[in-house]
Amino acid sequence: MGLIIKLILGIVAGTLIGLYTPDGVIQLLLTFKELFGQLLFFTIPLLILFFITSGIAGLPQNSGRMLGRTLAISYISTIAAGIFAFVIASAVVPLLGDVANGTQSSSGALLESFITLKLPPVFDIMTALALAFIFGLGIAATRAAQFKQLSDQGRDIIELLLGKVIIPLLPFYIAGVFAQMAAAGTVFDTLKTFGFVLLMAVILHWVYIIAMYTLAGLKAGKNPASLIKNMLPAYVTALGTMSSAATIPVTLRCTKANQVNEDVANFAVPLCATIHLAGSTITIVSCTVAVMFLHNALEIPSFFDILPFILMLGVVMLAAPGVPGGAVMSAIGLLGSMMGFGETAIALMIALYMAQDSFGTACNITGDGAIALFVSESATANKAD
Repeated sequence: MGLIIKLILGIVAGTLIGLYTPDGVIQLLLTFKELFGQLLFFTIPLLILFFITSGIAGLPQNSGRMLGRTLAISYISTIAAGIFAFVIASAVVPLLGDVANGTQSSSGALLESFITLKLPPVFDIMTALALAFIFGLGIAATRAAQFKQLSDQGRDIIELLLGKVIIPLLPFYIAGVFAQMAAAGTVFDTLKTFGFVLLMAVILHWVYIIAMYTLAGLKAGKNPASLIKNMLPAYVTALGTMSSAATIPVTLRCTKANQVNEDVANFAVPLCATIHLAGSTITIVSCTVAVMFLHNALEIPSFFDILPFILMLGVVMLAAPGVPGGAVMSAIGLLGSMMGFGETAIALMIALYMAQDSFGTACNITGDGAIALFVSESATANKAD
């Protein structure tokens, strides 16, 4: 929760700087934003390459049907969550009315950083994704231990960079964005939309949780309310840890309390902590619609325009590192390449996502318990046949 407080302070400080300080001070903050943004966008393809490669190569071996079943149910759940979020957000967000000037109008947008630095990525997002699948599947097939070690070490290096540099400096980056918007006169319209979208995302999380456990309860012949009640300790723990991985012990205990087969729980819960991020997907899709509504250079897409983005998002979530905000960091490349997001739009996206990250994580791990129920019941049914 400390990161959320720092993020809020960054928004407040950036707004005050943009409203009440001389242009030179604002430009100093914009200089930091420019330099940090270059580092951020340089890092994203490397994150996708190493994390997805390591994730695919590290999938359990000789797990047969259970692995395939868990992967399939998790992916379907993530995609369904994204589609559900888009349908609701695209209908509700425009009801907020017109944003007065967009996010890049008026004289404040003319302010520039003192230094312009270009740090082009080694390769683009789609190249990173293709390489990750080629190497990940290749390592899994050939048991190439050295390549597996290389991908794991690369993942650890990028995770260290995120945890020690990028995530701690994010509040300053967000402060620069809001200072620029305050100088441009659009910050209050943006903040009004922020509060509404964050509330909507949390409501959608709970609608998703109730729907998942209703379906799981029907399949297992159990009371959905009791199933959700048993998972509440994991939900509350995730609110504090903001990490699916750190919550695994509690998630396991809660899942077993729902009478999931112990072997299935021990297999599915740790795996789903990596591959099943339905709550994060709900938030990313909802925030994507909101940012496109706020940004005068973007237009809310149709269902068939955003569907490829949602389908790819379900894959890229494999690259989400176990640090706060890891899911949105993994999605940044797709937002730029598929949705046309520029630096300002991506910064708004990060701010929106990070403000509710703990709730998205709590939804993720609560959904993991439902996935384990589905897998357990399917395994039982197959044995009976």
